[in-house]
Amino acid sequence: MQPLPPRAVTAICHALQEQIEHGLLSPGCKLPAERKLSEVFDTTRITLREALVQLEARGLIYREERRGWFVAPERLTYDLIERSHFHAMVRDQGREARTELLSARLQPAAAAVCARLQLAPLSSVIQICRLRRIDGRAVLYAEHYLNPDYFPGILEHDLSQSLTELYARRYGIEYGRVRFEILPTALPVAAATALKVSAGSPGLHITRVNSDQHGRLIDCDLEYWRHDAIRIKAEAG
Repeated sequence: MQPLPPRAVTAICHALQEQIEHGLLSPGCKLPAERKLSEVFDTTRITLREALVQLEARGLIYREERRGWFVAPERLTYDLIERSHFHAMVRDQGREARTELLSARLQPAAAAVCARLQLAPLSSVIQICRLRRIDGRAVLYAEHYLNPDYFPGILEHDLSQSLTELYARRYGIEYGRVRFEILPTALPVAAATALKVSAGSPGLHITRVNSDQHGRLIDCDLEYWRHDAIRIKAEAG
């Protein structure tokens, strides 16, 4: 196999990045088809694809299955210290948030969930799977695991709303201590399917283990973000 011409890849990356940085290719706009771009840059599809993949890795563009390549919007700032839920966090940064409920049920807890929530073996948990969008773009697939002892009847409520607000309004529960784990990851099938990317695409995996104001472990969130959608921020006093 012939090696990719590095100068051609670099030149394509530079040209597209310059167009994006100067606003000629605006956030959210769709790039021309790969065949058309190959003609524009007088190169092969293989060389063009390598350049696009490099720009995707930098968070400048993104690809959706069967839709093509798009210019990535500005990243959302995810503040680990500030106590804010998804809708409020997005709204406070001048963006529009939407949540879609994918599934919700009572089920046996996986071993990892039992360990995180300190549940007995073979305990049941409430699993809530949701897709979250910023300005219409799917950026986050989330699995929430709730200790059912603290949330009787929650499956009867609208679970596309903020769980933080539902906890407070319906159950008098507020978040207390939160433990985060953050890892780069290859998106699993469920997350990739919801986000309309190929399984194994790069993502950011954030695990949140939440206690309430009384110190009780109440739920665990497994978040799978598109890697170009957020920047993590934390400031200690």
